[in-house]
Amino acid sequence: MNMIKQETHRPGALKQSNKQHKTGRHRSKSTINNDLKGKQNVIGKSSKRFEKNLRKDERRNQLLQLRRKKREQVLAQKRNLGGFFSAPILICVIPLQSDVDIKNIVSAVTNMAETANVATSPNGIIHIGVPRLKRRFSIVVPSMGDVLATLDAAKVATTILFVTSVASQTNDGTQRDIIDDWGKEIIVSCLAQGLPSTMIAVHNIQRLHIKKRQEYKQSVQRAISKWIPEEKVLELDTAADCLNMLRRAGSQKQRSLFYKDIRPYLLAEKVSYECDQDSPEFGTLMVSGYLRGTAPLSANDLVHIPGFGDFQMSCIKTSTDPYLIEHGERIKYLSDDKMKTEQRNETEMILTADPEKQESLESEYIPDPMDAEQTWPTKEELAEAANNRNRKIVKVVPKGTSEYQAAWIPDEDGESLGVCSGNESEDNMSVEEARSEAASSEDLEDDEQYETITISEAPLDEERYDQDIDMFEEKQAMENFKEAKLDAQFPDEVDTPQNILAKARFQKYRGLESFRTSPWDPKENLPIDYSRIIEFADYDRRRKCIYKERKDIEGVTPGSYIQVCIIHVNREAFKAFAMVENKPLIVVALLPYEHKMSLLNIVLKHSSNYTRPIKSKERLIFQCGFRRFAACPIFSQHTNGAKHKYERYFHPDSTVVASMYAPVTFSPCPILCYVENKSGKLELIATGSVLSCNPNRIVLKRVVLSGHPYKVNKRSVVVRFMFFHREDIEWFKPIQLRTKYGRRGHIKEPLGTHGHMKCIFNDQLKSQDTVLMNLYKRVFPKWTYEPMNQYVQ
Repeated sequence: MNMIKQETHRPGALKQSNKQHKTGRHRSKSTINNDLKGKQNVIGKSSKRFEKNLRKDERRNQLLQLRRKKREQVLAQKRNLGGFFSAPILICVIPLQSDVDIKNIVSAVTNMAETANVATSPNGIIHIGVPRLKRRFSIVVPSMGDVLATLDAAKVATTILFVTSVASQTNDGTQRDIIDDWGKEIIVSCLAQGLPSTMIAVHNIQRLHIKKRQEYKQSVQRAISKWIPEEKVLELDTAADCLNMLRRAGSQKQRSLFYKDIRPYLLAEKVSYECDQDSPEFGTLMVSGYLRGTAPLSANDLVHIPGFGDFQMSCIKTSTDPYLIEHGERIKYLSDDKMKTEQRNETEMILTADPEKQESLESEYIPDPMDAEQTWPTKEELAEAANNRNRKIVKVVPKGTSEYQAAWIPDEDGESLGVCSGNESEDNMSVEEARSEAASSEDLEDDEQYETITISEAPLDEERYDQDIDMFEEKQAMENFKEAKLDAQFPDEVDTPQNILAKARFQKYRGLESFRTSPWDPKENLPIDYSRIIEFADYDRRRKCIYKERKDIEGVTPGSYIQVCIIHVNREAFKAFAMVENKPLIVVALLPYEHKMSLLNIVLKHSSNYTRPIKSKERLIFQCGFRRFAACPIFSQHTNGAKHKYERYFHPDSTVVASMYAPVTFSPCPILCYVENKSGKLELIATGSVLSCNPNRIVLKRVVLSGHPYKVNKRSVVVRFMFFHREDIEWFKPIQLRTKYGRRGHIKEPLGTHGHMKCIFNDQLKSQDTVLMNLYKRVFPKWTYEPMNQYVQ
């Protein structure tokens, strides 16, 4: 009997898709299960080719291949780190106590083994080649007490070695702290700018009894766990301890910091200077060192040297590694093929800059005052101008008034002017405006004047304590504390002046129906400084494109030993740098547009160690990545939306956005904010990161006028003490009112001539309530950018 097998239906790509059940805003359980199984629903009819799903074993095999590929990439990167034909592992030794003997520690590391090859560069960087570990190491020791030099060395380091030493007692007989004030300051600063791989070591631990050593190491672990948790404490006394420390530095997992990896940089091993024949004041600075980072270096890029500024390069020379020759046993670790490849890579090469493709050093655009001028006018334009000049009645508006505010001025307020008065410049101020500006001392103090208040907390001699106190500074500090406390209790509330009109006092302010939804043109009444800066149409898109193009640029690959020829360097600046010992010299390549000036917005978080409020427009010192500069920023709230409220003070335990004119810096990039006290010492007050370079960020300063209910008749209220002239009530009549208890209302009509007004609210008011009126104006930072080039006068 023949058995005929029945054919089963196999649905194809054109299978009917029924309408799904509506489960609401959430997904059904079956949909979640199908997503977890890797199934895909066919939505509608599609003419695409049907793709067959992989089976379970095929998917497992695919995942194994991807995992194996990633593991090989990580192992290859780890093998190249510190190899004999790559850049050595750079270890930065930072003591956590101010009296640690660093020279004794470095000598113990260099004398750990007879087979280790040790060499020292002209700039004091120690190179150690350990054939046993198949690794090369470089040790840099910044000067003690110099915060900026230590931070520069920590930026370029592959690994940071924090060292503490065992001591019995101090001079006064008390037990010494494991981490003193210097150690706490430098750990917090290194964490704020980005911490690479770290190690913690204890020196002179053999002074303790063998039973107390483990207890002391645990105390060090507890003291430093606040900043660096789960980090093993090493010993650093014997040769075996030093070898274990280097072995851990070569095998531990490396932490990558994107802001410095995307920008090629090098630490100077050798520095020389040649004067130009045409201009003896300037010359060429030749810096040799290992190129680090992940992106190649092009000769057409601009470079930044902290302490000097931004410069152009004439050429880049790649040469053989001079410290590789010191290690004679390197060949036995390489095969013949790899040795030939590495010998071929050691050939010298010179990359010369192309003048057509090289970045320009122009940082800002200088506007032409005649740019907006027209050519010689025609007869029709002259006749029209003559007719406009012959008008006897014109409308006079205060300086800085926009078209939106000018529409409020009634025609009967216009003055009768002569023919010659029409030619007056709008910058000339009237007597009323001058009087209003003289009377508005509080507003001018917030807008124009600023003063840094610093209080020395150093211990003084009790006998001369009163003699060294500056009473004027004490009074200024007390007034500053009072103003900050008053601003925190009653934010933005000001008193209406009685001797002048409120519409003249607040002539630059306007009312908004809604701070969030009311429109505000970002191109309205811009200052002249906006014509000098650069603006991106889409900052985030431009940043992503630059990061993507940076890795494909043609240039010198990282890990090579190169010599960079930097042109047009001041000779006096190089002499000043040569006189400073243990000062690391860093050369970092700038990304496109990072030399141009723009409006930089950064997010700052107040430091817990600094308890005083910071006034807006106060001079602060910023470290933005590899760049340092001083500026007087304005503070605003870190909120979403198109408009942001201006903050008069940066209070403790708060987060604000600081806006200032500064060079373009693409995020992410860490920020350190310092204030300079009277002794010249820098004190860390805030940390943060770059938010954007957006000149269209609208920062609005708010002024709150307050009044008190005089007579309450359900929803109708007579308010006094908000204004003192009838003209002011008519002027501010369109602006909405609010109360501290949440009522909304508006002005109906003025009563009398002494500032009483009748108001209508949406609900009955209480007698203890306060009526408020919000006024806003846009504020801009001042051009106070000052690069911190301490070697350039």
